[in-house]
Amino acid sequence: MQKAKYLLLNMSAPLTNRKINLLQATAINMIDMVGIGPFVVIPFVVSQFNNGLFLWAWIFGAFTALTDGMIWSELGARYPLAGGTYNFHRIAYGEKGGRMMSFLFVWQTAIQAPLVVASGAIGFAHYLTYLVDLTIVQQKIVSGGLVVLVFLLLYRRIETIGKISVILGSVVIITILWIIVSGLTHQHHTISLIPTEGNSFFSFAFLAAVGHGSLKTVYSFLGYYNVCHLGGEIRNPDRNIPRSIFISIVGITVLYLLMNISVMGVVDWHSVKADDKYIVSSFMEQVHGRQGGIIVTVLILCIAMSSLFAVVLGYSRVPYAAAVDGNFFKIFARVHPVKNFPYISLIVLCATGFLFSLFMRLSDVITAILAMRILIQFIGQAVGVVLLRKRTGQAALPFRMWLYPLPVILSIAIWLFLFYKTGWFAIWGTGIAFLGLIVYLIMQTLRRKEAV
Repeated sequence: MQKAKYLLLNMSAPLTNRKINLLQATAINMIDMVGIGPFVVIPFVVSQFNNGLFLWAWIFGAFTALTDGMIWSELGARYPLAGGTYNFHRIAYGEKGGRMMSFLFVWQTAIQAPLVVASGAIGFAHYLTYLVDLTIVQQKIVSGGLVVLVFLLLYRRIETIGKISVILGSVVIITILWIIVSGLTHQHHTISLIPTEGNSFFSFAFLAAVGHGSLKTVYSFLGYYNVCHLGGEIRNPDRNIPRSIFISIVGITVLYLLMNISVMGVVDWHSVKADDKYIVSSFMEQVHGRQGGIIVTVLILCIAMSSLFAVVLGYSRVPYAAAVDGNFFKIFARVHPVKNFPYISLIVLCATGFLFSLFMRLSDVITAILAMRILIQFIGQAVGVVLLRKRTGQAALPFRMWLYPLPVILSIAIWLFLFYKTGWFAIWGTGIAFLGLIVYLIMQTLRRKEAV
């Protein structure tokens, strides 16, 4: 009965306003995936390999996304509600466990979502220094201003946002295709997928390189599930949510691999260092001159802004879903009386991200964000989908993951491996989750006392 009331509440909430079609949903996923990340992590990934087999770190990232994407697709198609993981946990773990797990997810999101926003904005400001020599203070002004701009773009109706997403997604595709064509027509070096004599797939050095490199490549794939956070606003969600997830993963995988081959086919991978933060711009300058480097830098900055746009759009729906369910502050359940979107959630997320962008540093943020999300979100969902199948069966599933339960087993194994590779950040991520559990227990105790 409680679960039925919960589902009815969410299904009848104001955000069940299905205006986003498949093209728009896929565009939202793709612009979330391709932010500043792939352009700044390429040198780090390449520098981890002393044998030139760096493409395998990207293949591992794609495999991780595809495996985990099956879990998101099954859950998203069955429960197309605003908030994504919040709802999945709330339903999968039952009344008591679900409320706790969903609270922990919102707790984690309240901390890491503004960090994601800030990291994107700071990365934008750093990359801008290729064009303009900025002081630290000026970079902070740029990063904070970008958050404000994204807020203004999102403060509108969802159908308008869907159209904007298609335009921004087109910029992403055109830019990467230009990079790919430029590189493939000026190849100087061969990129190998097979170990040369003296190297092996089973050597410790290769496996260690894949482990370290995949922390960055997996981060560059994150976002394939963004439509699940907008589930209440997706048209024909039982079909379009899984399709948008798989189309975006396959499409971005092809683009990432070709982009790496193009860039490293021109730039000698032996000379690449982990801190070569302008490698794509330098590559285009080498191919097309200074003007080419400037143009591609401007386009990369547009992509970074586009990704920030998609990230804020998706995350702003999470506190809203929790507040509607009575598991977060009630004020976050408010929607704009005219434009029909969760404006309080959007304001708070952008305001916090703005403050973080002024004070945080970009170093190690990628690893920290990944460490925070693995336990509660990714592994939690993998376990949750098993619990749901045991309790309700699979007859009513709009989408059934292929080869179940193999994707679940592989997904959990991969996430545990990546969690271990985050090093001391794994301890930090666990500590954040444990602190959230303490806060939840305190809140429950206070509620019981108020009830008495």
